[in-house]
Amino acid sequence: MRYLWQHINSITANYDGSLPLVHYLKHYYKQFPKLGSRDRRMLSTIIYSWYRSAKAMGVAGTEHTEMAVRSCLVACGVDLAPFERLLPDVQAPASVDTELLLPSQPVMSTGIDRRAWLGSMLHQPDLFIRVRKNKKQLCLLLEQHGIPYSFTSDACLRLPNGAAVDKILPADSYVVQDASSQETGNYFQPAAGQQWYDCCSGAGGKSLLLMDKGIKVNLTVSDKRASILHNLGERFRLYGHRQPTSIVADASDTLALTRSLGDRKFDNIICDVPCSGSGTWARTPEQLYFFDPASIDQFSTLQCQIATNVSNYLKPGGSLIYITCSVFRQENEQVVESVARTTGLTLKSSRLINGIERRSDSMFIAVLG
Repeated sequence: MRYLWQHINSITANYDGSLPLVHYLKHYYKQFPKLGSRDRRMLSTIIYSWYRSAKAMGVAGTEHTEMAVRSCLVACGVDLAPFERLLPDVQAPASVDTELLLPSQPVMSTGIDRRAWLGSMLHQPDLFIRVRKNKKQLCLLLEQHGIPYSFTSDACLRLPNGAAVDKILPADSYVVQDASSQETGNYFQPAAGQQWYDCCSGAGGKSLLLMDKGIKVNLTVSDKRASILHNLGERFRLYGHRQPTSIVADASDTLALTRSLGDRKFDNIICDVPCSGSGTWARTPEQLYFFDPASIDQFSTLQCQIATNVSNYLKPGGSLIYITCSVFRQENEQVVESVARTTGLTLKSSRLINGIERRSDSMFIAVLG
């Protein structure tokens, strides 16, 4: 068991947060094929617990002693039984100060408490899937494989994190999508024949929410990454949807949008902008660990640019649906207020979708028109 310490120290010494931790660990383990599945599970648990809680335990930047690692495991509520040979007879300090996770004081959006949000960073959220069809069949398969589940809404299933649903469920019957992300679809009110535009589509999570409502609309999607639009197209094929009009364009670039969209106008625009991702940091603790508070200004500026630019392509009476996975006011209410002043649009509604109590992500959504 002692050789695992070499890997613990190697990973934390060399990892800088520039790559998602899940991908970094996957690449790291490939370099050491002698690490068995049990070793990899133990290492992943320790590493994730370290980035979740080392700052809160006051051990970040210190030597990875048995006490320091045990402290992080305890803070994250990890069962210590599998680690007793690695951490024998070491008592961990009980003090946890989650304020140390983010010493800066960004203003939180209305509807979420800073202390509760910081406390949620110590625990991995649950896995959620959106059921598209064959609900009874999916439930039966989960039961047959001993995977516990519960419904948080008619189509939203909560599962233990790490449940291998991809190995047992028909791929076209569900979408892996957080419960709060699914809730944003309640703000999409399509009518047949309308023109919709998803201006920062990514791999199409919000576009699929829209199309799965079963109402035929004409959809245009754009992203500055051609590869991610290819992924979107593959997902649309998997789920049996007509391919949208796909445009490679940076929505923050006014000239690029003009070249791509010309004089087109849309009934509704989904504007799921790049953000700090603070509402999802419980899933990706490395982002909080390496977070630079100065980046909030950069995100806020970018978000205003995107929302203002795409508002020029909104039909009179249409809706601009602004979405982030941030819990910070500067990326949420402040941006919406600025866009409303600049464009003359009126804020119709806004909400922070707080996922803490149900162990999901948190998101912000506002509708302007």
